[in-house]
Amino acid sequence: MNIEQMIKEGQGTIVDVRTVAEFRGGNAANSINIPLQEIERRLDEVKNLKQPLILCCASGGRSGQATQFLSHQGIECYNGGSWLDVNYFQTR
Repeated sequence: MNIEQMIKEGQGTIVDVRTVAEFRGGNAANSINIPLQEIERRLDEVKNLKQPLILCCASGGRSGQATQFLSHQGIECYNGGSWLDVNYFQTR
């Protein structure tokens, strides 16, 4: 199954890893905000989220870093890229 299909079907949880200020400026519908710099500290919270996690940010760079880290922690997650793309997939 590809990321677009997972998003359309509402599988898992969309996690935006941008800063709080960036998230407040606009975000994908039904996403939650856990900034990249807080991922490690909030790992227990992240592990309790409905998986798979679809991670997004502004362009895919930070969500790629988060995906790599969380995958090594045994969490099923995917880099969704830009939050704008994730939002688009939800509404198409």
